[in-house]
Amino acid sequence: MSDALPLPPRPNLGQYKKLAKDLQQACKSGERSAICNWAAGWAETLARLQGLEITPEVRREIHRNEQRVERQWHNIHNANQDVARCTLARAQFFVARCHGFASWPKFVKHLEGLTRTNSPVSKFERAVDAIVNGEVGTLSNLLSENPELVRARSTREHRSTLLHYISANGIEDFRQKTPNNIVDIANVLLQAGADVNAESNAYGGRSATLGLTATSCHPEEAGVQIALMDLLINRGAVIDGPDGGSAVVGSLRNGRGEAAEFFAKHGARLDLEGAAGVGRLDIVKSFFNDDGSLRPPATPEQMMNGFAWACEFGRTAVVDFLLQKGMQVDARLPHHGQIGLHWAAAGGHANTVKLLLERGSPVNAKDGSFDGTPLDWALYAWGNSPGRIERGHYYEVVALLVRAGAKLDSRWFEEGDEERCHAVQKVRSDSRMQASLRGEMQT
Repeated sequence: MSDALPLPPRPNLGQYKKLAKDLQQACKSGERSAICNWAAGWAETLARLQGLEITPEVRREIHRNEQRVERQWHNIHNANQDVARCTLARAQFFVARCHGFASWPKFVKHLEGLTRTNSPVSKFERAVDAIVNGEVGTLSNLLSENPELVRARSTREHRSTLLHYISANGIEDFRQKTPNNIVDIANVLLQAGADVNAESNAYGGRSATLGLTATSCHPEEAGVQIALMDLLINRGAVIDGPDGGSAVVGSLRNGRGEAAEFFAKHGARLDLEGAAGVGRLDIVKSFFNDDGSLRPPATPEQMMNGFAWACEFGRTAVVDFLLQKGMQVDARLPHHGQIGLHWAAAGGHANTVKLLLERGSPVNAKDGSFDGTPLDWALYAWGNSPGRIERGHYYEVVALLVRAGAKLDSRWFEEGDEERCHAVQKVRSDSRMQASLRGEMQT
């Protein structure tokens, strides 16, 4: 869903038919470079049709779109060998999928709808643009003139309602943004009769706006996530779904600690994993017998996951308790083969880092996915997560790790992905972080 590409202002069906034919020819060539060149040409053309000035940032976005197309091609190619036959129908299917549509006929129908200003498709798309751009007046007028819009759904595969778009999650990537007035936008939709518990097909289905909002980074970074969640709950949004899933655990697994805490304070279900992640030591203790063994329905998997979230979100007392109950300080966690110290360092939690080091955590352990140490994780997070920087104590964390023997590989400063480069630039320009890397305590 998030890889869906935008459409140009006036999409032309003929252009897309030619695009599919060009893909078919690239496929028939049998050369990987042909697909790459086709994807690069498409991304460049899309930027031109959008009327964008080719600035360095736009050039980076073109490259990201190119990578999206290549990634989707290889994912579909590997999952569906019929694509390898290089028929025009398969090429058309792929073009439709890249824009978030389940089939070529549905994509064509969408494009045809856009050619008519008063079609349901055009009205819905204008309303969505108003939501993600924070245009309250435009949205209010559209809903007043077309009351049925509030119950309409996107023709894209995720089948979202307008209300789902306030979450900036599970929808097309280019619309995943949160304007400062999104709470006002949500109010307008709810007052117009939006179903607060309507479900979309995002992430396999049964995705309601509250859950999507709670697990989205965009409203969190905009500082409005909790206000949005509060509004939705006050309007009747169900916290824990009937399928037995945990809203708290879902938030924790997506890195949204504050949302998880909010759910817990509003009566969400708490198992051992969730209680550990939100720091509810009293409830964590209730899952253990006097002899230290787990009390059903708690499981070793919940204990291990709970330990990971407790480290990530700085629940030091919970981390301490779980270590006392047999959790191994150097246990490889199931997410990326990291240890608790990786998570605590990435979160900037100095007290938790200190505790783990005191309990013998290996300071230079490398995770199983990115080959990074806790120090790598701390610097990467500090360099790329504004919200975490505000809440974390990264200077102290880095100094603690270095004084405990952490070594930063010189290759860390070599050219990498965009996020790594950003972190490297910040380290080089920040005298306090450079002092921390010498082991000098910065509080």
